Amino acid sequence: MQELEYPFDSEYLYQNKKKIRKQLLAELDGKNCLHKKIAILGGSTTRDIKLMLELFLLHYGICPEFYESEFNQYYQDAMFPNPKLEEFAPDVIFIHTTFRNLTDFPALGDSLETVEQLLQKEYQKYEKMWNRLADVYHCVIIQNNFEYPYYRMMGNKDASDEHGKVNFVTRLNLMFYEYAQKTAGFYIHDINYLSAQYGLEQWADPFYWHSYKYALCVPAIPDFAFSVAKIIKSLYGKNKKAFVLDLDNTLWGGVVGDDGADNLVLGHETSAGQVYCAFQEYLKEYKDFGVLLNIDSKNDYENAIAGLHHPAGVLQPEDFINIKANWEPKDRNLLQIARELNLMPESMVFVDDNPAEREIVRKQVPQAAVPEMPIEPAYYARTIDRSGFFEVTSLSEDDRKRTDMYRENARRASEEAAFENYGDYLKALHMKAEIKPFAPVYMARIAQLTNKSNQFNLTTRRYSQPEIEKLAADRDYITLYGKLEDKFGDNGVISVVIGHKLEEVLHIDLWIMSCRVLKRDMEYAMMDTLAEEAQKAGIREIRGYYYPTAKNGMVKEFYSLQGFDKIEEDSQGNTQWRLILTDGYEAKNHVIAVNG
Repeated sequence: MQELEYPFDSEYLYQNKKKIRKQLLAELDGKNCLHKKIAILGGSTTRDIKLMLELFLLHYGICPEFYESEFNQYYQDAMFPNPKLEEFAPDVIFIHTTFRNLTDFPALGDSLETVEQLLQKEYQKYEKMWNRLADVYHCVIIQNNFEYPYYRMMGNKDASDEHGKVNFVTRLNLMFYEYAQKTAGFYIHDINYLSAQYGLEQWADPFYWHSYKYALCVPAIPDFAFSVAKIIKSLYGKNKKAFVLDLDNTLWGGVVGDDGADNLVLGHETSAGQVYCAFQEYLKEYKDFGVLLNIDSKNDYENAIAGLHHPAGVLQPEDFINIKANWEPKDRNLLQIARELNLMPESMVFVDDNPAEREIVRKQVPQAAVPEMPIEPAYYARTIDRSGFFEVTSLSEDDRKRTDMYRENARRASEEAAFENYGDYLKALHMKAEIKPFAPVYMARIAQLTNKSNQFNLTTRRYSQPEIEKLAADRDYITLYGKLEDKFGDNGVISVVIGHKLEEVLHIDLWIMSCRVLKRDMEYAMMDTLAEEAQKAGIREIRGYYYPTAKNGMVKEFYSLQGFDKIEEDSQGNTQWRLILTDGYEAKNHVIAVNG
């Protein structure tokens, strides 16, 4: 729904929130909706925050159920027995505290020691709260940092003097960040930046506090809720994965086919050229986060390549995974790029200066994100940045290497074409796998993978990192991760299996695999190791489950291929499968060397 994409009209959202909510629920119709329980523990009024947060989450395909604390009861709800919250069993706890909840500031006559004691006292209050919530609820915790005060008693010195409120808030925020850096499943919601971006004078308008006990002005609440929603959708695998970029008047000024590569507006000689260089620099940084860059341009291929070789260009042809420069409709090119990358269309962000092309892609590929680009290219980066398509909540080594991994996949596809026998091709890859129980070093990547994989995901269950760590330590569970490498490179952690033991039966709760290693027999290697681990644990039977979605039809018969027998199927297409291990298990993987 375009109304919920940046830049949105806050007044329109307020006036139409009931209609928008009804429309979103009708579109989801209970299907493909990820149900999550979110507890909001507020230090101020949170009613409208909850209403707006629901709209943005529904837009991302997340159906939220809320627990909302009473006004300013966040600390009591967190620190004392709370049967209602315990019964609610939240997946996410969002602590909405702000500068308004800070009361003990240094006085001008306080010694440095007294100031330090005040700072530690305030910080310890929050750390104890976070630790207790993690121990009791084992869920994701999102915590606001603190915005700056809306007045400065000492003026500019308020930032540098240890008695200043600005200095106090800055130091307290840094302590929050240090906790976040060392604590899995804990995330900072940066309202300090958000309030500066919005305008602190308007954000902290005291009218709303004194009239309604809102810690921020009501018109800013949609921006606030949008920011929280971006964190939650990132945690649950709703981020985008790839750019599909236009060239002419998007990555450079001018039309390369008409003006020639030498006459493009690009470079540091003019202000207009600097704008396009800056945008290319911005896009190139995304490669470090694992975002894939692709081209979709109405151009002759030779002209497009000539433009990308411009001496002042930051982005070169090798920075892109896929370059579609032709005269086909752009929506068809986008879908072809998605197919070649083994990604769903909803993983793509289409960036084009031309409003007509944007509208065609919106209508023909409604799943893809199509940001409304400003007329002035100097603001391209800001529009994409504030849209939050690629909000980072975790960053693994696999993310940083993703472009290389996809490029290696292209080399594999090229080599496959040279073999007449597919089995010979697989053997020629010299594949090696590491398949072992969950290890601490891979917890973040495992949690990330459970929330990203959509096509090869038999039950579509999602797990946060705290939940993954809890399962890894539980003897009633068998957990496996799978890494795969071959002569072209290392694919990283690309498969995860979770099963719980019930007497002598292992029930598979989750089986996922990255689509970039499809048809490489990794699923057979995982199955062989799972059977081996199950037999060691005294398991006589394995039960597998398949729950159909709009995206995972490719694994409908997965268990049949693994030798399971179907024992149940309901009217919705949900199936249950059984494999009897006592009948003897025959290994299926013959091309991958496992664990050395």
